[in-house]
Amino acid sequence: MKKMCCVAALAAMSSGAHAQSDVTLYGIVDSGLTFVSNSGGRQMAGMASGGMQASRWGMRGAEDLGGGLKAVFRLENGYDVGTGKATQGGLQFGRQANIGLSSRYGTVLLGRQYDSVVDYVGRLAFANTFGSSINAHPGDIDNFNNSYRVNNSVKFQSADYSGFSFGGLYSLGGVAGQAGRNQIYSVGAAYASGALNVGVGYLNARNPNVSFFGNSTTGAVSATTSNISSPVYAGYGSANTYQVFGAAAAYALGQATLGATYSNVKFSNLGASYASPFAGQTQTFNNGEVSLIYRLYPALALGVSYTYTRSNSMNGRSAAQYHQGAVGVDYFLSKRTDLYAVGVFQHASGETLSSSGTGFVPAVASIGGLTASTNQNQVAVRAGIKVKF
Repeated sequence: MKKMCCVAALAAMSSGAHAQSDVTLYGIVDSGLTFVSNSGGRQMAGMASGGMQASRWGMRGAEDLGGGLKAVFRLENGYDVGTGKATQGGLQFGRQANIGLSSRYGTVLLGRQYDSVVDYVGRLAFANTFGSSINAHPGDIDNFNNSYRVNNSVKFQSADYSGFSFGGLYSLGGVAGQAGRNQIYSVGAAYASGALNVGVGYLNARNPNVSFFGNSTTGAVSATTSNISSPVYAGYGSANTYQVFGAAAAYALGQATLGATYSNVKFSNLGASYASPFAGQTQTFNNGEVSLIYRLYPALALGVSYTYTRSNSMNGRSAAQYHQGAVGVDYFLSKRTDLYAVGVFQHASGETLSSSGTGFVPAVASIGGLTASTNQNQVAVRAGIKVKF
């Protein structure tokens, strides 16, 4: 990571004191090739940006205000290497944009940022520790792979207290006379000591089709303008509340790291955002993941994971189930540059709500970040090169 550091003498009007500032420019350039067995009904092979980690560039900075207090900021843009266009819906700083104050007790930030489930739990998921977006849980239903950010939010992250840390986030709803309509809040905690690393988190989003999945705090949606693209849970966009409880753990044993995650996801009170024949009902998904990362040599790592996702049965219909297996290899040419290859297979069964939310349809395979399959199976293979700066 290349650091651009500028130290400026800022004259304080009253005391003539000087403050020190620094700004760091950083980023990732990641691109490769992807093959998909069934992408909307056809085989697909093409370029893929962000194969191992999403391509990005950003700036972060801090100004020492004295007494252990610092002013901090971060601006981070996501982009597609193949086309140069901005990702996250074309937002200029769609990944992160925040500012705040940091002290020895912790940091308070204002802006667009990640929720506590991402901060404390998602960081231990296989898609983030080794794999890529195609290793995310089906549709990234629990947001462990940080597909969604939170706008207009206030976040607190504590300092590290002998391996223990905690935090929380709150996003104001922004709807006059309805303070809680689009609000989002989350809390989380983590503990790391020696070989053990654990995290827990909770997320609650009201009117999620607008506030969370829709990347906004205003507006309304209908079944025909749902902001959820994944067929795994697009049918539940009329819910009043999206709720995630997550937990994760990783344990290093010699050259191997064993990992496990669990999430419980609820779409509560269907029909609250737009009309639904299932008004008042709640759908719950449970997801479990186990993984193994083994560093065969200092420059060569192998990884494998298995994920199982299951919904509850609604109205006596067959519950949707998703089995997903992944394997990968990562070879480091240097500390900044590596070559990788990842393969994922997913099998779906049972039934889920259609994207319109009006009836049941057979569940189809839907590997993270790709166009869903038209049947129960999907295979994706991705290989590429990643450079950090």
